Amino acid sequence: MTDVDHLTPALWERATRHLVAKALAEFAHERLLTPEPSSQDGHDGHDSYLVRSDDGATTYRFAARRLALDHWQIDPASITRHRQAAELPLDALDFITELRTTLAISDSVLPVYLEEISATLSAAAFRRAAHDRTPVSAAELTRAGFQAIETGMTEGHPCFVANSGRLGFGTDDHLRYAPEAASPVRLIWLAARRDRTTFSAGAGIDYEDFLTAELGREQLQRFAAALTGRGLDPAAYLLIPVHPWQWWNKLSVTFAGEVARQHLVCLGPGDDAYLAQQSVRTFFNTTVPTRHYVKTALSVLNMGFMRGLSAAYMAATPAINDWLAELITADPTFAAARFSIIRERAAIGYHHRQYEAATAYGSPYRKMLAALWRESPVADLEPGHRLATMASLLHTDGAGTSFAGALIARSGLPAETWLRRYLDAYLVPVLHSLYAYGLAFMPHGENVILVLDETGAVRRAVFKDIAEEIVIMDPETPLPPEVERIRAEVPEDERVLAVFTDVFDCFFRFLSAILHTGKILDETVFWRTVAECVADYQAAHPDLAERFKRYDLFAPEFTLSCLNRLQLRDNQQMIDLADPSAALQFAGTLPNPLAAHRPRP
Repeated sequence: MTDVDHLTPALWERATRHLVAKALAEFAHERLLTPEPSSQDGHDGHDSYLVRSDDGATTYRFAARRLALDHWQIDPASITRHRQAAELPLDALDFITELRTTLAISDSVLPVYLEEISATLSAAAFRRAAHDRTPVSAAELTRAGFQAIETGMTEGHPCFVANSGRLGFGTDDHLRYAPEAASPVRLIWLAARRDRTTFSAGAGIDYEDFLTAELGREQLQRFAAALTGRGLDPAAYLLIPVHPWQWWNKLSVTFAGEVARQHLVCLGPGDDAYLAQQSVRTFFNTTVPTRHYVKTALSVLNMGFMRGLSAAYMAATPAINDWLAELITADPTFAAARFSIIRERAAIGYHHRQYEAATAYGSPYRKMLAALWRESPVADLEPGHRLATMASLLHTDGAGTSFAGALIARSGLPAETWLRRYLDAYLVPVLHSLYAYGLAFMPHGENVILVLDETGAVRRAVFKDIAEEIVIMDPETPLPPEVERIRAEVPEDERVLAVFTDVFDCFFRFLSAILHTGKILDETVFWRTVAECVADYQAAHPDLAERFKRYDLFAPEFTLSCLNRLQLRDNQQMIDLADPSAALQFAGTLPNPLAAHRPRP
């Protein structure tokens, strides 16, 4: 396959139709667009709608169902584009440009957003080409291994329209490093001077022992010999794993002076093969799967952020993970749910003194050279059990069959029972974190690993990506000084959005729609089951009754927090992780599907 074999008219049209359907659905959900009912007849339970361009001359017609949480389930095959009497082909870039005023995209953001849309389409065409060559059904995927599922996903974040931008990657980089390419990657290792580098680790971890376990003595000796061969003292350096793209495209140029002065020494690729995960900059070790994930800095713009890693941020990462792991281990509710995290056990960051002196905190120039090591979930896997990214529950195969539906069918359980087991494993820890500790995760599909039993039923959930994406919202929750960084001032009325937005609107909305339209589980039963899970949790914790009232998950409605509005406003940095609530974009309220199922006193 050449770099652009996937860029064919047929594949591009399929990708375009899918993306325009998603754009119509999510922009309508976020009240950026207001589709008008159309006089055309609907079909198959769908109603007809139209959307007009800014100038009113172009219309998009489509058929859709409106489900709970104002979810627009749009039939991609039904979408047509018209200007006056002529029907025009669909074009995603035209769609964005024709609605730029309606979408409130500034002149500075628009061209970059169009590039992200184009890159997302290219990635989608690549996935479709790969699936056409070697189709894997949802049923087959239920028996697949962890990494086959991880690299087999055909959709990125369910809410974001431009969700695979990866600006900076060329087509050759896509073939080498994109998770859907499933190409083995060998990380580049740099030796960095100790006096310019910060290494931090969890309790009981020694640098030498840790690197020996990760790399093996033979490889470490080879790296040491490379340094002594240059007349350098290995004891004066620490080792940093680097994404190959980052070395060739950024560090070898932007940090050229550090290389020339031998503050940084390139030691070449390591021995182990890794696979890129859905998060693009995180790698799973396929040579020795029990070894740690490696998360690297990557100066690529993707979904509202430059995906770097801050050397300063890395310093407290292991301590934050140790604190959270201890909290979870000591809590009987977490223990009953068999909930766990995979800890970020060690981190390292290089300080480029001139760039740090020239830039403010948070600058991309401070996030170019850092890495962390995260535990592998494979080491603690029970016999007969398997792993799957939670993102897979939203996956559908080429025939339109859902992975979630295939898991339910394989388990032999009633769909409602399968769902409840999943909720007990995933939702209960999210609820308990909020109510008992004022703690919010970022529990989207890519950040959660499900442990499945032999039949495909969910046994437990493992959360990851801890230090960068958790927040303590409760000022009363005690924190050690080295962990205080994760505390943030979040307005009282926004705290419950950690469940309403991050779980209900950004994940359950899509899972419910997939099961409902697949005739696997009616959406009313889905939300009733969620309500029963919440009610049972609350009944088991009467000591938290005051907080249940304050953060009421059975309220008639909740504020609609909009992710695409964030990206359309600023696709370079959507939010400041140190103050996550400051930049949120709201657009009215959504009817709460749990309200009808409030427990009786």
